[in-house]
Amino acid sequence: MLALAGLGSVAPVTALSATARSPYYGRWTVAEERPIFTPRGRPYKTIDIAPCGHDFCGVSVDDKGKCGGVLFRFLGRHANGEDTLRGHGKWGQVLKNIEIYEADETSPAGSFSFELYLGEGRDFGGRSDSMPKFHGTYRRLGAARCIVR
Repeated sequence: MLALAGLGSVAPVTALSATARSPYYGRWTVAEERPIFTPRGRPYKTIDIAPCGHDFCGVSVDDKGKCGGVLFRFLGRHANGEDTLRGHGKWGQVLKNIEIYEADETSPAGSFSFELYLGEGRDFGGRSDSMPKFHGTYRRLGAARCIVR
């Protein structure tokens, strides 16, 4: 479902196509007030999710708004109407299982939120080796400005 090889370069953009629609598209940041990150988790603090070719990608964004590396890529057919997205995401130099779920429109003022889990297992709710290496609840900051070319 996910391939990170041959993604191309990442560049900032001023606007995305008006036809590009998904509840996941946009710039997202963790919702915690004082999040703590390991070096491998830091790229997941702020993410731009935007179309990349026929798919859609998550790109790391640093604290100054500079586009970083591609963290994950999902098939475009999953961009709309999927409650749970499953694939693989970068964790340092290796790939781990990634799950993004519940784009929630019931939040105040119609705002969206989602949860991202990254780890070894497929059932991140267990108390075993499947516990996530990273978990974050995200809130929207605005439109994505980093895309994969």
